[in-house]
Amino acid sequence: MRIISGKNKGQRLMAPKKLPVRPTTDMAKEALFNILNNQYYFEDLKVLDLFSGTGNISYEFASRGTTNIIAVDAHQGCVQYIAETSEKYDFPIQAIKRDVYDYLENQAEKAHLIFADPPYDLPVEDFAQIAHLVFEKELLLENGVLILEHPKHTDLSQTPNFTNQRRYGSSIFSFFEWVGDQE
Repeated sequence: MRIISGKNKGQRLMAPKKLPVRPTTDMAKEALFNILNNQYYFEDLKVLDLFSGTGNISYEFASRGTTNIIAVDAHQGCVQYIAETSEKYDFPIQAIKRDVYDYLENQAEKAHLIFADPPYDLPVEDFAQIAHLVFEKELLLENGVLILEHPKHTDLSQTPNFTNQRRYGSSIFSFFEWVGDQE
C-alpha cells in the first residue's frame, strides 16, 4: 500500500501478512480522495476511520494534513500496526481496539467524515446498521458525510440518508448525509 498525496506522498507501507485485512486499492483510494479534495479542507476535518484494518485511509488523511483522526478496529494486530506506524511517521492517529458497533453505540465521538470499510462478507443488514447508528447517535458534525465501502453485490441505496455511490472496480463507496432537518 502507498500514500497517494500529501507530505508522505509515495511512501510505501508494508503491513504484516498475518493481519485479517483487505486494504482499499490505490485506484479506489485515489478516486475517493479526489472527490473529497473538492469538498473539504483536510486540515479542518475530524475523521473517524471504522474497521480501519491497516490504517490505509487514516494515513492518507494524515499525510494530507488532517490532525484529528480516530481509527477503530477490533483486531489487536491491526491496532498495534496503526499505532506503530503513526508513531514512526508522526501521524496524529489515535488507534482504538474496539468492536465498531459497540463503539458507535456507546462511545463514538462526532466527526466531519466517517469512513467505514467492514469485511465484505457481512450481510447487507450489518452494513446498513452502521449508517443507522451514525445517524441515530448524531455522530456527524455539520455538513458531515459517512462513506461506506462495500462490495458491488451489496445494495445500500434504500438505506436512510443515502445520497449517492461511486464504483471503482469491485468496490463501491456509498455516501450518506443528513437528509432533511437535523435536530
